[in-house]
Amino acid sequence: MKTQYYTATSLDGFIATEDDSLDWLFPLDNLNDSSYSEFIAEVGALAMGSATYEWMVRNADQVAAETGSSWPYTQPVWVFTSRSLPVIEGADVRFVKGDVRQVHPEMRAAAEGKNIWIVGGGDLAGQFHDAELLDELIVQIVSVTLGRGKQLFPRRVLSPTLRLMSVRQIGTGMAELRYEVGKGSAGSVT
Repeated sequence: MKTQYYTATSLDGFIATEDDSLDWLFPLDNLNDSSYSEFIAEVGALAMGSATYEWMVRNADQVAAETGSSWPYTQPVWVFTSRSLPVIEGADVRFVKGDVRQVHPEMRAAAEGKNIWIVGGGDLAGQFHDAELLDELIVQIVSVTLGRGKQLFPRRVLSPTLRLMSVRQIGTGMAELRYEVGKGSAGSVT
């Protein structure tokens, strides 16, 4: 069982534009060409930040066109937020706030031996890293640059280093890097 941050990023390290748009990604991303099918089959619970959840709500039609459903997850999802957000009908969503360490045991229990996916955003993944709960980064680097936007992983990780486990080419415009996250983040700075 692992806690994994699986995401796509622009070549210059952004997961979304400043206004949370992913329009740059969808023309380039084909889920059938990626590792997504194998990845999601091993996921038992998800963690999501409020901006990611709100993007899902705003873009339900686009999500449905891409995945076949406006809410494509059958697993329980913990949305970390300090605000009141709309509920997506039929979705197993639990709104929580506070320290990820307090919620992680509940997520592990619900995952029933499968992995926990930190869907986004980068700061939420950073919070799991800071709490030494992040085990793996799986990053699909897309051959576009955005210039600015929402950072992939807004943390400085100096030591222990991330250990590159694999590199996979996806078509002619993407590469997937898989990193194991070392524990003992004494050299990590936020």
